[in-house]
Formats: sequence, structure tokens, C-alpha cells
Amino acid sequence: MQMQTAPGWLVIENGTLFDSTSAAPTQRATVVVRDGRIVHAGAKAPPMEIPPDACRIEAAGCTVMPGLVEAHFHPTYFNVAALEDLDIKYPVEYVTLLAASNARLALECGYTSARSGGSLFNIDVWLKKGINEGVCQGPRLAASGREICGAGGLMDWNPDFRKIGMEGLVLLVNGPDEARAAVRKLVKDGVEWVKTYPTGDAAAPDTNDHHTLCMTAEEMAAVVRAAHNHGLKVTGHCRATEGIKNAVRAGYDAVEHGTFLDDEAIELMLARRVPMVPALYFEKASIERGPEFGMSQRVVDGHQETLDAGKASALRYLRAGGPVALGGDYGFAWNPHGDYAKEITFFVREVGFTPAEALIAATRTGAEILGWQQEIGTVQPGKLADLLVVRGDVLADVSLLENRANFEAVIQGGFLRAGRLARPAKV
Repeated sequence: MQMQTAPGWLVIENGTLFDSTSAAPTQRATVVVRDGRIVHAGAKAPPMEIPPDACRIEAAGCTVMPGLVEAHFHPTYFNVAALEDLDIKYPVEYVTLLAASNARLALECGYTSARSGGSLFNIDVWLKKGINEGVCQGPRLAASGREICGAGGLMDWNPDFRKIGMEGLVLLVNGPDEARAAVRKLVKDGVEWVKTYPTGDAAAPDTNDHHTLCMTAEEMAAVVRAAHNHGLKVTGHCRATEGIKNAVRAGYDAVEHGTFLDDEAIELMLARRVPMVPALYFEKASIERGPEFGMSQRVVDGHQETLDAGKASALRYLRAGGPVALGGDYGFAWNPHGDYAKEITFFVREVGFTPAEALIAATRTGAEILGWQQEIGTVQPGKLADLLVVRGDVLADVSLLENRANFEAVIQGGFLRAGRLARPAKV
């Protein structure tokens, strides 16, 4: 949240305003921005005098809405076709360049904020610094650095005979003492979120499938105590039902995936309003495109089970009143960076969210998970001007967000970062 804001005035006129506050859209709305913050948003004339030299955007025929929040962003993933590609495919120097490119792409796709769901080394920590200081462009970023997993768990794939370990991507732990030590390393790295792997995944059917536990409850509790002591938040890759419950009981601040929820898990999560990020489009992409990249039928079948259960769990949790945000696991060969908004369309067309529910999940709820709800996530006076101006009626067709050509403007802190109006005129 330390980015600079744009000086001066910006006025967006005559658009349909979807402000993500659960209010009905406002027709022919005006949004006024001064020095990077919203000072007026609504149908009425602004209650202040606008300088004649203010920048003006004519938004007739457009939807004006908050910038999107990618709540499970992997900046260092790039065309990953096998698990090993995550840590040994490229040297860290090149991965850093790729991460900066992915961040720029996310911003161009309308994602003005993001929460890292894990990063090679602590590249995302330095990427955040670069974005904040204007060295490169990308979403406002919450960093998580390296992840934590139990030894022999889902993320422990390099065989011992290679003698290369997993230290660049994952801190492997055996027992609560090592779990605390891993968190302390991340504290020194400068992360804000600690990402763990309480459960397995369909990607590893032989040893750590989606019903397997990869960390003990004692290890998870030790992570939470150490992280909270230093003011950090904790989340986890939680598919198996017992792993979800272990995470909530340990005090996790969010749950990634939450695939196999039962009634008890939902009750535990609701008691503390633990947010969930299902990341379901990855499963659909794995089923549809995974085989062309060598994914076995057994793994595809596991992703199908994960998809079916994940859809039901996400809808149940939302309908029960639980906070659900969107984003996840882009950067695989079959689920590449740039496809982020397909998640929104998927939740409307195949999960059962209304368009307004999906858009709120992709904006306001994402901001709440980040703890930035006082600054972003809705279009209201006092908040940072992170805004999208999208050609067409997004509530009628959320798939408009999938095509960058539909963006008139991607605005971040009052700066016109991307979209048609940000492109220099061709000579």
C-alpha cells in the first residue's frame, strides 16, 4: 500500500457504476478522483468544483468498477508443465525477470492488487518493493516468499540422491520445532503471509493425493503461533477435509481451495469467518488441457473429483455466509498467466455464483483477505482510485473481463496504467 498516487484530478463520467458494496448499479454515474483517491462516486453531481484542466474519461457504454484482486497469485510460475519446473527449470535470475513480466501482465488484465500464494526464493518480496517504488509495474502485492511443507509431503519431490534440496521454493519441516524455525526464516525474508501445505493434491496420486495430510496439526499450530507473534498471516493448501479442520483449529487466517468441506468444517470456518480461495478454474483447465501436456488419466480423474467437490464446497460456503475470494494457480502450461478472469466467468457459469457475487468475490472480498478493505475493493469516497473502465455491461456478461481489448482504462492510485486510453497514439 506504499505506492505513489497520481497528483491532480480525474473524472470518469456517464458510466454504469458497480461499486462492489452490494448496492444496485448506478446509471450515468460520475466518479471523481483527486490526488489518487476517490472523492465522489454516484449519480448526483459532484459536490465540489472540478478544475477545468482535470483529466476526463467519457465512460458511456462502459462499466466502472473496482480493480480486480488476484487472491492467489504465483508470480514466479511460468509455463510449468511438471512439478519440478517450479524450482529447477530456470535460474533464479531469469525467474525474477519472468515474475516482473507476469506482474505487468496481471495489471494489464485489470488486477490492481494481488496476494502471493508462494514464490521461488523471496522474489515476490523484492517484486513488491519494485512495484511500490515504480521500478516495474504490477498489482499492489502482498508477499509470501517460500512455502512450508512437511518432509515427504506434496512439495518434497526432489529425490535425496540429487543433493539439491528444496530450499529455493519450500522449507521442509519435521515437527513443531522445525516449523517454528521455518517461519523465523520467512520473517527475516520480509513476507506478510506464510503459505503452508497441510494436504496433498491430485497432482501426486501415488504418495500425496488430495485426501492426504502433509503436515501434522502440531506443526501447523507451531507455524501459526510463530507467524502471529511476528504479525504475519497464515494460509494453507487445504484439500482434504481433516486438513481444512486442522488449519481452522490451528488459527489459520485463510484457506486455499477448501475442496472437501463437510458440515463441521463449514461451522468451524464460519465461527471465525475464515476466508476461502477455491481456485477452481485450474482444475477445469487441468482436465481439459492437461493430457496434451502429458498428464495421466489417473491425475485427470483426481482433478475431476477435486473440481466436482470444490464447486459444491465453494457454493455451500458462500450461501452459508462465508467469505469467498477468487484467484489461483495461474502459470501452469495449461493454465497460463493472463487467463485470470476466466475464474470469474467459471464461477458464474459453472459454480452458481451470480455475476454480482462473483465480482464482489474478485474485488471486495479479495481486499478483505489482504486486510486492505479500508483502502481498496469498493468504489467509495476516501478509498484509493484503483478502478476499471470496461467497455460493455460486465454484470450482463462477466466474460468481458477476459479480453484486455475491452479495457478502456486500468487505473491504479489515480494513474492510468493500462487499457486503450493508456496506449500511446500510433503515428
